[in-house]
Amino acid sequence: MKAVLGLEDGTSVIGEGFGVEGECAGELVFNTLMTGYMEALTDPSYAGQILLFTYPTIGNYGVDTENFQSSAVQAQGCVVREVCGRPAANQPLARYFEENALIGIGGVDTRMLATKLRVHGTMRAALVTGEDNREYAVAAARSAPSLTECDLIPGVSCTAPYHLPGSGKRIAVLDLGIKKNIIVSLRRRGADLHIFPHNATPDEIAASEPDALFIGNGPGDPRRAVHAVKCVKHFLGELPITGICMGNQIAALALGAETNKMKFGHRGSNQPVRYLDGRIYITTQNHGFAVDADTLPEGCRVSYTNVNDGTCEGFESPDLNISCVQFHPEAHGGPRDTEIPFFDGIYRRIS
Repeated sequence: MKAVLGLEDGTSVIGEGFGVEGECAGELVFNTLMTGYMEALTDPSYAGQILLFTYPTIGNYGVDTENFQSSAVQAQGCVVREVCGRPAANQPLARYFEENALIGIGGVDTRMLATKLRVHGTMRAALVTGEDNREYAVAAARSAPSLTECDLIPGVSCTAPYHLPGSGKRIAVLDLGIKKNIIVSLRRRGADLHIFPHNATPDEIAASEPDALFIGNGPGDPRRAVHAVKCVKHFLGELPITGICMGNQIAALALGAETNKMKFGHRGSNQPVRYLDGRIYITTQNHGFAVDADTLPEGCRVSYTNVNDGTCEGFESPDLNISCVQFHPEAHGGPRDTEIPFFDGIYRRIS
């Protein structure tokens, strides 16, 4: 099947389409992971984005549904160098894309594209399968809205509250597109989870009488998550607050800090972060925005720093009992260095 990927800077590449004929547009981002491709594709944080994998062959162990982070693929489209046609196990990726009306392109120079994004930053892109009209793809990319203009959270959040009973502490979870593994990690520790949609009111959350508030990951610009910021503001100083990824950014915004859009973000499973005591952990990450550490208010301290570029990878406020991280300690497609200390730490803070 013919296919073309067009970028807003005028770049276009011809490749082989997989999945179904169609088109999609969004922000083109790259991920450096070598395993966990289905975990990435089904991560709701990729809503509104076209996901490019830098590892040359994707699909070598097929579609492992047990590692889905939501009920379906959330990325707008998929860009790879090569799709494995005969995986060691499970359904082939291309067949899954075809059966689920998804769009992908293979046979392209992903190294060139990733280098371009590193130099120039993430770009709007359009992926068209079924034809190879370069001019049309570039025009579609240029007409696509910027990620910061899109309200993506309502499309990936739950629509009504629900309860996952447990014998441990009662935790109110604000769902901005939360990954399944976060829920699994909390339940593994016996947490009694009351999960709320992104637009839940403080009164609705308070009615569950929680012992703590947890804010998960989500797609897009955190400054558009106005309901979540309002909720966190309401509970500052009243409940222990924890956040992962966008949850880290939401908590910072609630405290009056600022967030910035990164040039090309951190997406992969080999990101080193340094903790306050000097220890370095290798982490899995997926974010294109970061907290401006210089704007955090008095009483807050940066707890984790990215070793590569010095950006804030987490902060805490001992006085307000807030502890958040930008990386994903629950991720299972990469290292698990931080899962136990982070999630066990939540319970220590609640007690």
